[in-house]
Amino acid sequence: MRHFWMTALVAATLGLYAGEYTLDTTHSSVGFSIKHLGISNVKGYFGKFHGSYVLDEKSNILKALKGEVEVASIDTKEPKRDDHLRSADFFDVAKFPKMTFEMTKYQGKGKRGKVFGNLTIKGVTKPVVFYADIGGSAVDPWGNQKSSLSLTGEINRKDFGLNWNKLLETGGFVVGDKVKIIIELEGNAQ
Repeated sequence: MRHFWMTALVAATLGLYAGEYTLDTTHSSVGFSIKHLGISNVKGYFGKFHGSYVLDEKSNILKALKGEVEVASIDTKEPKRDDHLRSADFFDVAKFPKMTFEMTKYQGKGKRGKVFGNLTIKGVTKPVVFYADIGGSAVDPWGNQKSSLSLTGEINRKDFGLNWNKLLETGGFVVGDKVKIIIELEGNAQ
């Protein structure tokens, strides 16, 4: 009987520290930045996405993370550019409406670490690494348990079949190959 109570106590204690969260999309963002004409950065966001993660709040270790983005929700503040990005020249949202990410491993100590996982864009899956910054957890004024994390990384868009470009008369290209990814996540405890 004593073994039962010890097991129950350990399980209850672990439950206090390891939490599963679903994304609070009103307090989260999935964004990117890419070079335009080789001289400036254009930023954009995806307005529709969902996902979940498991965070060990005692050790600040991310145990799991997965997410899905509706690519047609892209917004760069220029409707014609957004339509071009949705076309077969880029994301081809008619054939590939979603992109996904699923974590395979986490390395880190304290509030900083690396998230390794598989990113799928336009039907192509590649391993990627994001730098993670665990924001911690809190209870909001309405009694809801929340936590947050930030992810940053960089991919080469051509690795995922996003190859369209135009050569400039002065040399260089309209669109850069490297895409910086900036993700801010806030989760609601389940």
